[in-house]
Amino acid sequence: MIFFWQQKRSADPVFEVSLFLKNKTFTFSSLAALLNYSATFALTFMMSLYLQYIKGMTPQAAGTILMAQPVVMAIFSPMAGRLSDRIQPRILASWGMALTVAGMVVFSRLHTASTINGIVANLVLLGFGFALFSSPNMSAIMGAVERKDYGIASGTVATMRLMGQMTSMAMATVVLSLLIGQRAIAPDTYGQFLSSVRVVFTISAGLCAIGIFFSMFRGRLRR
Repeated sequence: MIFFWQQKRSADPVFEVSLFLKNKTFTFSSLAALLNYSATFALTFMMSLYLQYIKGMTPQAAGTILMAQPVVMAIFSPMAGRLSDRIQPRILASWGMALTVAGMVVFSRLHTASTINGIVANLVLLGFGFALFSSPNMSAIMGAVERKDYGIASGTVATMRLMGQMTSMAMATVVLSLLIGQRAIAPDTYGQFLSSVRVVFTISAGLCAIGIFFSMFRGRLRR
């Protein structure tokens, strides 16, 4: 807050904080990015533990399964970026976050009998949701500022990404600490571990649901 206040009063600020005060599209898009990363970054961490301990997979096999999400995201992100030039980014990004909410809700119901095919299908859904959100949201952020503020906007995106990733991992760590404590993940703690997985993904779904609000009501980027 002190930094924000000082930069607001400075004639030549290091960071143009007025963008957050005067530019609704920039502010809401940045908050949507923060919530998206806060909700999704711990996905790989939690699912890798689930696949190795509950499903008995090797780290290599678990990693192969988890590749489904980033591969789908890599395929569809460029298409979503081009599509955002024709369709309002807020619409695409909001649909992306809605798909993410659906995927997180599915994972919040994981249990010992969940099938690998179902997990892969849900990872594909999440990858498509991430793709629909990330590129259009970045387009909205960069398109909402003047050319002279491109550096600030890009830095803001990076800051929101890192803050979201730290928040996501902190949330997962706190939940695991509260429900499992210092005990190792073993057959006698599988019940607590599964409860941790469900809690983390339930919170993630809630964060993404809030993010839909910021994404949808960020305002029109262009006519």
